Amino acid sequence: MDGVSIVAKRLAEHERVMAAVSALSAEICRAHALIHDSLSAGGKLLVCGNGGSAADAQHVAAEFVGRFRLERRALPAIALTTNTSIVTAVANDHGFDEVFARQVAALGRAGDVLLAISTSGESANVLKAAAAARAGGLRVIALTGEGGGRLAGVCDVLLAVPSTDTARTQEAHIVIEHILSELAEASLC
Repeated sequence: MDGVSIVAKRLAEHERVMAAVSALSAEICRAHALIHDSLSAGGKLLVCGNGGSAADAQHVAAEFVGRFRLERRALPAIALTTNTSIVTAVANDHGFDEVFARQVAALGRAGDVLLAISTSGESANVLKAAAAARAGGLRVIALTGEGGGRLAGVCDVLLAVPSTDTARTQEAHIVIEHILSELAEASLC
């Protein structure tokens, strides 16, 4: 397959997935409502994920704390992927499956929201973070690929992108994260 064919194929796949994501509109609004209710009551958004989803966690936290489209007050959000001393200490002392759960237990409070990102919905450390969040009275939004994996069973709102292709799923995740950022700005600022 030549370069032009690859480009055309991948863009067509992207367009199909993004067209299917429109079916998640009501769930995206439900996720926004959880975030809005938490932040308007003085809570915060915690975000976690691995690999590309770790980068997304940092990206969406930056949109909340910095700005997305509007010059406005900072919105409290923490990417649980960014403190290498915490991540490596917890991984060393408690195991990699605990790197996010320990932070949720330390930083999360009842009424906060955890945005748990996993394209498969099966990442052990993200699942443990969701369990810790539920135990601590946090609400959980799961951002996954098709079906949601086991993460679907431990969340309040499931945003399962209808794709099994990791790249297409991650592309849809960033669009959803941008929409959540814009909705937060519009409603809270």
